[in-house]
Amino acid sequence: MVASLFLIIPASLAAAQSSAPAGDDRIARVEQQASEAKSSADNAWMLVSSALVLMMTGPGLALFYGGLVRKKNVLATMIQSFAMMALVTVLWALIEYSLAFAAGTSFIGGLEHVFLRDVGGHPDADYAATIPQSTFMIYQLMFAIITPALITGAFAERMKFSAMALFTTLWSLLVYAPMAHMVWGKGGLLNASLAGRFPTLDFAGGTVVHITSGVSALVCALYLGRRIGYPQEAMPPHSVVLSFIGACLLWVGWFGFNAGSALGASSLATSAFIATHFAAATAAIGWGGAEWVRNGKPSALGAISGAVAGLVAITPAAGFVGPMAALVIGLIAGVGCYWMVAKVKARFGYDDSLDAFGVHGAGGTMGALLTGIFASSLVNPIFKDAHGNVLASGVLEGNRHQIVNQLMGVLIAWLLAIVGTLIILKLVDLLVGLRVSDEHEVQGLDLTQHGEEGYYWEASVSQF
Repeated sequence: MVASLFLIIPASLAAAQSSAPAGDDRIARVEQQASEAKSSADNAWMLVSSALVLMMTGPGLALFYGGLVRKKNVLATMIQSFAMMALVTVLWALIEYSLAFAAGTSFIGGLEHVFLRDVGGHPDADYAATIPQSTFMIYQLMFAIITPALITGAFAERMKFSAMALFTTLWSLLVYAPMAHMVWGKGGLLNASLAGRFPTLDFAGGTVVHITSGVSALVCALYLGRRIGYPQEAMPPHSVVLSFIGACLLWVGWFGFNAGSALGASSLATSAFIATHFAAATAAIGWGGAEWVRNGKPSALGAISGAVAGLVAITPAAGFVGPMAALVIGLIAGVGCYWMVAKVKARFGYDDSLDAFGVHGAGGTMGALLTGIFASSLVNPIFKDAHGNVLASGVLEGNRHQIVNQLMGVLIAWLLAIVGTLIILKLVDLLVGLRVSDEHEVQGLDLTQHGEEGYYWEASVSQF
């Protein structure tokens, strides 16, 4: 009996030892499957987000801007947004992605990814560890497309199509790419995620997208001068219905813009999604309420403009603030941007045709500064010490220096936009001329620039 026990015990130990590696293998396989499932989910969300952001340009922004102009310029305005979808895509593939996101200096990326070299199915852990770099690339492309499209609202109804195309090409390379690299790129001067010199919190593009486009829009409006008849002649939107549809598409698309900037299907994406929606809501109320008090009635145009202003302002903050802070940011942006459009624009008399500066330049600036105040480490623990301990994010948490970093990011964005846009406008003016002739402007850009009309209702009615 004792002898049999001595035989059984070693056999049991051997079986246990042989089963341990098998158990470890099963655990490793389960962990690998979980990791692959997360990567697949993250990749799926990022592809959906990419499509949502592209939808913001076409048809979202195209409809929003198209409805705001006079009917003789509706196609010319909408085709500018559509042109960005083609033109910027080619630029991005050839060199712009590399200038924005390849390793380089503090101000501009290098040439490592020219022609999308080495941009494939493997992740770049510095940006997003669970999705292919090619997915990150296509997502960021959609930001690069909509940003110059926003500027077109300032020079609507008076710039040549050829000038717009050349301006967009140069602006994308000389203004957008450097700003994107400074804020989001490896070694960027303002990159908060990768220990930049002045870590500016910009979750989804308050400085990169909205300040650069909005300030550039103001420079364009001042450089080109006013439209013929402005401000003496009334120039109301020809179709608030088109703009209303466009604004609704922008609101939905913005979930991809902001929640997608979490770069994965995570709780941070949910937080950004909620903040985005809440800010748009209070901004619509804020703008509409201010308009109601001033004019005695609210308008549909005011409501949708307010919502867009709130979406702009929450863009840098979406992944750093909670729902209550988002409500406050939206309300401030709604009232503040209304004041910029209704008071400041009228006071100085510049012709920012579709209020690109009043909404995007002003809203982006407000949002960037308010991010430094309301940012919470409970939402996004982005700052940590050498031991991995979470540090305060915003002023209200005790990080008073963050407002200095935010101000630095805002000032750099303003400076780059002003200087870069002035140089580009002067160059384009010398090469092809910026503005259409007075005769063509009066006739309308649909016919004179594109040889077609947006509407043929009168001709159709006359046949019956």
